[in-house]
Amino acid sequence: MSFEQNMDLRVFLLAIYKRKDNESLQEVIEMMINAGLFDMKNGKKCLKELKKLNLVIDDSLSMLGIQKAKEVELEFKI
Repeated sequence: MSFEQNMDLRVFLLAIYKRKDNESLQEVIEMMINAGLFDMKNGKKCLKELKKLNLVIDDSLSMLGIQKAKEVELEFKI
């Protein structure tokens, strides 16, 4: 399934983009779990996939990741 078709990846990327400066990726995963969006296993799988797509590098969004997150944000605003 591609990034565009995977809603979990898209929402998770947006959550990373919107996180506070002092929040870790682990805290974002826990926030998503608490919201009932996925479990720890799926969270780690999504993070691994975002890293594989070069959207997340060294626990931060890459330039491509920021661009994709902004696109996702616009889609949710419509």
